[in-house]
Amino acid sequence: MTQTTLVEAQEPPPAAETGALARYFQLGARGTDVRTEVLAGVTTFLTMAYIVLVNPAILGSAGMPVAAVAAATCFAAAFASILMGLVANTPLALAPGMGLNAYFSYTVVQQMGVPWQVALGCVFISGVAFLVLTATGVRQLIVASIPQYLFAAVAGGIGLFIGFIGLKDAEIVVANPATFVALGDLKAPGAALALFGLVVIGALSVWKVRGAMLIGIVATAIVGWLAGQVKIDPQPYSLSALTGTALQLDLKGVFGLGGSHGLGLLEILFVFLFVDLFDNIGTLVAVTKRAGLMDSAGRIPRLNRILFTDATATIVGSMAGTSTVTSYVESAAGVQAGGRTGLTAVVTGVLFLLTMFVAPCAQLIPLAATAPALIIVGGLMLLPLTEVEWEDPLSAIPAFLTVAMIPLTFSIANGLAFGITAHAALKLVRGTVVKGDWFLLLLAALFVVRFAWMGGA
Repeated sequence: MTQTTLVEAQEPPPAAETGALARYFQLGARGTDVRTEVLAGVTTFLTMAYIVLVNPAILGSAGMPVAAVAAATCFAAAFASILMGLVANTPLALAPGMGLNAYFSYTVVQQMGVPWQVALGCVFISGVAFLVLTATGVRQLIVASIPQYLFAAVAGGIGLFIGFIGLKDAEIVVANPATFVALGDLKAPGAALALFGLVVIGALSVWKVRGAMLIGIVATAIVGWLAGQVKIDPQPYSLSALTGTALQLDLKGVFGLGGSHGLGLLEILFVFLFVDLFDNIGTLVAVTKRAGLMDSAGRIPRLNRILFTDATATIVGSMAGTSTVTSYVESAAGVQAGGRTGLTAVVTGVLFLLTMFVAPCAQLIPLAATAPALIIVGGLMLLPLTEVEWEDPLSAIPAFLTVAMIPLTFSIANGLAFGITAHAALKLVRGTVVKGDWFLLLLAALFVVRFAWMGGA
């Protein structure tokens, strides 16, 4: 199997390009142009815009001021995405992470009784820890220790994950107490609207229309407006609301947690570290692979810059007043729309910045309008699975576990953990472990300890 290395991929020399944007983002070298990158950025934004409403609702249940969290969400997403585009020149957008915000609110604050200001302090410390791990090369070691075929499995697993999210958002697939999931009511307004969008985007894609994703999302949203499916519930909001959470993190409280919170502090920090670390690695691998930025040896250009940007985003996000900022799998929608450079991420970030002034207006784009794009992107991301040697159990078993566990546990981190652990265990059983596998074995051991200690947390 081809193995990743610590050496970053070398980018092609910039072509003789005209225009400041073209030169800075190397548009010609990556086979793209400003128009395509802008369309891709808008597409990514539209598929991510739901976080502007969802994150305040989740963190608001922890007692945080909802308007302040809405402003902090927009600011954190804007800062992180623009920084990623300018520093790393990668079409990867970031925002407060789903899953981690729920853990922050429901487990840390409500269940463990930790004040939200202290919880923000834990997010800040985890961001600092990310910086340290990156500066010391540990995060790069983790990326290098993952076998190449697992990169393909992660990309495929995230494809299923994105598709499943789209089907769930569209209510085409719904929860069922007997079978866990079931087919929803396709005659329901939301499902019918999503199916309409699926047909529009699918047809435009087959006809190779540029901007098919964006056109489909907008067309579906318009139909939703005309059909009365978009219900706006405006809340009092202004930019000054940000002061309600900005710089409210309580670092003294983090280190002052005592009694029943002694080990709880370690658990909080570990979960923030574990989930964000491996969610980011998985998303990074999938998006760069889909964009054609990863070379044949599995190396990623500007890896250090990407990792430093990610860590910095978490620190700044906690200071603004939101839970961990992480890479978004919805970035793949922008990549599918043609995004190949950091200009895509910058456009997404600028749109989040503008949304700070009108955050409640994010309700104008219903989930049923963005769901079809996620479904189609999810399907197109399955292509890398052809790179897995399915006839070889050493690669087939870990690859399958990775692909299956990502959507079924709703966690990229869990999928990677199962895949890496299975790969290490099978190498031990087969007797093919070599000296260079020491970090792989260490990772597998840490995963086993993590699941034994915290179960499915």
